[in-house]
Amino acid sequence: MANRRWLLPEAIEDVLPRDAARIEAMRRWILDEFAAHGFEMVMPPLLEYVESLVGERGQDLDLRTFKLVDQLSGRSMAVRADITPQVARIDAHLLNRRGVTRLCYCGSVLHTLPAGFNATREPIQIGAEIYGHAGLEADLECIRLLASSMRRCEVAATRIDLGHVAVFRALAREARLDPGAEKDLFAALQGKDVPSVRELVSGVADPVRSGLLALPELYGDRSALDRAAKLLPDHSEIVAALADLRRLADALGDLPLSFDLADLRGYHYHSGVAFAAYCAGSPAAVALGGRYDDFGRVYGRGRPATGFSMDLRALAGLSAPTPVRGAIAVPWPEDDALHAEAERLRALGERVVLALPGHDGSWREAGCDRILVRQGDQWTIETLREE
Repeated sequence: MANRRWLLPEAIEDVLPRDAARIEAMRRWILDEFAAHGFEMVMPPLLEYVESLVGERGQDLDLRTFKLVDQLSGRSMAVRADITPQVARIDAHLLNRRGVTRLCYCGSVLHTLPAGFNATREPIQIGAEIYGHAGLEADLECIRLLASSMRRCEVAATRIDLGHVAVFRALAREARLDPGAEKDLFAALQGKDVPSVRELVSGVADPVRSGLLALPELYGDRSALDRAAKLLPDHSEIVAALADLRRLADALGDLPLSFDLADLRGYHYHSGVAFAAYCAGSPAAVALGGRYDDFGRVYGRGRPATGFSMDLRALAGLSAPTPVRGAIAVPWPEDDALHAEAERLRALGERVVLALPGHDGSWREAGCDRILVRQGDQWTIETLREE
């Protein structure tokens, strides 16, 4: 039987040096951008108890979460599928601050199934969250920070979709559908399956029925909000949600905004404005975010909250390859003078590789394109010549 120990599970993969360097560079750029805006970094653990990671509003996470039994306590544990609940726990239970708290993070998460075609089951999630401010100003800050972080990585957002879960939530409540029918309607709206929507709301009275039927068509530029005001019921929650989206449109006019009132990703998780960023070369969203007020209540303290996250692997795959400058090989034998010159070059920003003896002819594959040469008391750097 052939040795297959080198095989990895489906949708799990290694990251090789060139791609790893690009991901790491983006991680540093984005975290520097977060820090410049006052966000403090936290590092939650990879494993927690299931009830802590999934929580009461974790329907969207439950099926994506790997679970196991802790051999120390006998309790059910889970590998995180999303870092955001962990950060909410830190804000609510550990920091316990009175005012606004800005937190950021970066780490691997694990999914039971890939999110889409060619997606990895081990994304590297990076994100930022604001706790303690219920106003739309925090949502504005997060959307602007998302856009500036993508620009920092030279992967500009070509479209940022905005929605608001209060619209569907108000219509579904007024429709008085049973839980099964509401779940089916949610799925049909997500897929913009108009015939199924029409069948599911056939017994609902107007104007709620007409409003639900209109949702799949309420997308596009700002005119979608004007159409929504005409087609949706004059319900206080819907009116307030449309007002929030208009305010975002006014304040973010320099960004490529669009609106979609039937985009319900994270419906069970979000509590207000939701957004998704897209860029050229990817049909899937490269960043997701929105408001999730009171999520921290399961950890003992509910607070207003909003934020966003991105998958660094996916983002790096959409960026142009960054030219990598070759390293300088330092030949054997080594001595104090050679080490001093190598350290001087490293301090200038060069990559310097100690060329261990017995490996001549292999230093180009290690990334070296130059070699350090001693001529008397002087050092010169010459082009590396290898067959």
